[in-house]
Amino acid sequence: MVEWTDKERKVLDTFLDGETIRQLPARQKKRLIILRWLLEYFERGRRYGHTELNAMIKMHHPDSAAIRREWIEHGMMDRDQEAYWRVDCAD
Repeated sequence: MVEWTDKERKVLDTFLDGETIRQLPARQKKRLIILRWLLEYFERGRRYGHTELNAMIKMHHPDSAAIRREWIEHGMMDRDQEAYWRVDCAD
């Protein structure tokens, strides 16, 4: 479980409506907080198929492709032809 700082909690409160992402922040620093928050719904060490991953993301945000792309770009997730998985560098 992630321990959020007061600053991070403020970002979460601003951009989340319960379990739904209202919008992705424009500023990268804030955006990374939201991406980390959503990543917590995915188990470490587990591989997710494309369809399953999309369905889980869409429970929180309609643009699953944008979220997947950002996770890959920021090294939060990795993928191969069949699956996606969390990459936890500094949790």
